[in-house]
Amino acid sequence: MSALVGTLQNAWKMSDLRTKIIYTLMMFLVFRIGAHIPVPGINRDAIAQLINSGALFGFFDVISGGSFRNFSVFAMSITPYINASIILQLLTVVVPRLEQLAKEGNEGRKKITEYTRYFTIILAFIQAIGLSYGLSASGVIQNPSWGNYLLIATTLTAGTAFLMWIGERITENGIGNGISLIIFAGIVSRLPQGINTLYQYMINGTVNVLGALAFIIIAGISIAGIIYINEGQRRIPVQYAKRVVGRRVYGGQNTHIPLRVNMAGVIPVIFASSLLAFPSTIAQFFPNSGIASFFNQYFQFGSFLHSTFYAVLILFFTYFYTAITFNPVEVADNMKKYGGFIPGMRPGRPTSEYLTKVMSRLTLVGGIFLTVISLLPTFIIMITGITNIYFGGTALLIVVGVALDTMKQLEANMLNRHYQGFMK
Repeated sequence: MSALVGTLQNAWKMSDLRTKIIYTLMMFLVFRIGAHIPVPGINRDAIAQLINSGALFGFFDVISGGSFRNFSVFAMSITPYINASIILQLLTVVVPRLEQLAKEGNEGRKKITEYTRYFTIILAFIQAIGLSYGLSASGVIQNPSWGNYLLIATTLTAGTAFLMWIGERITENGIGNGISLIIFAGIVSRLPQGINTLYQYMINGTVNVLGALAFIIIAGISIAGIIYINEGQRRIPVQYAKRVVGRRVYGGQNTHIPLRVNMAGVIPVIFASSLLAFPSTIAQFFPNSGIASFFNQYFQFGSFLHSTFYAVLILFFTYFYTAITFNPVEVADNMKKYGGFIPGMRPGRPTSEYLTKVMSRLTLVGGIFLTVISLLPTFIIMITGITNIYFGGTALLIVVGVALDTMKQLEANMLNRHYQGFMK
């Protein structure tokens, strides 16, 4: 904590970094103001009941920083942009044109970013139409009509587009990744309300002191575990043979390949949550059908079936996403091309098989870690009896991960400014 405070104090003393920090905070202020601008024609009492009745809507409310509960212009938050980014990232593996753009460096990434913006608008409008039409069955829309659906969908889409613009401006002129920081700000903004709710529970006798203490201890252990796993990596030693080109000698260096334990990040949890919540969400649009009663009976949040399928899907998507982002064959070929080898391993196929074996073991550990963190709400309900404080492992993963990345970028900026080089 002292190192964190010292880093922030040193950054504040530098005028350019201070300007970036102030710019980022001002954009946060705009985001929080927009979170309280309501969409017209919405029954907020009905939307509050939906949030209290389902973990899915509660998760949306936490990610959006309370915007979903208020059904403000930022109710959908930045999730359409995240979905568009993930889909395009997956398509780069199967679409040759996108794969070629991804390998073209900065210009190719700019083009993919442009495609992501367009795709975000399309996804946001489709999601807004489905959201407004689906919620009308629960009495959220005061005057259900296609004109109102179109008005609400346009407003929500414009709010998501504006948030996307804010995120890009933070990335360009502020500190850290703007899109991640918007989600971070939304989750952290709910922290005071959660602390107040826990305090009220203790006063009213709903939760005893031991339960509150257990809640705090679990939260602290979870944060420490997330930091430990996110920073954990397996370093594979690599040696490069010496090569003589003309009169110069190249190579002869020792380095390593850093394989992260949690290479997939929080993406498997988001995929699993979206896929598992889809049938229940559809069932809520038909409340009097047998499908709704089946899901409400057997797939409630925290039930055995829900937790089992959730864990299996997280493990599956952890392996799936890691296989997409890390290609052992390509890494082995590049090492062989430049004269590199792993001590005790022959270049080529034996190296790729070794990397695959190591990565599989690390992915298993990372997948189990993501599963345990994601099932934290269920464990907390069983241990402490606290049911109305949304303590999601996904939210913790996002908050801790974004905080670590932002501090690393801040320290890198400070290091660049302290480095004088060979010429003064």
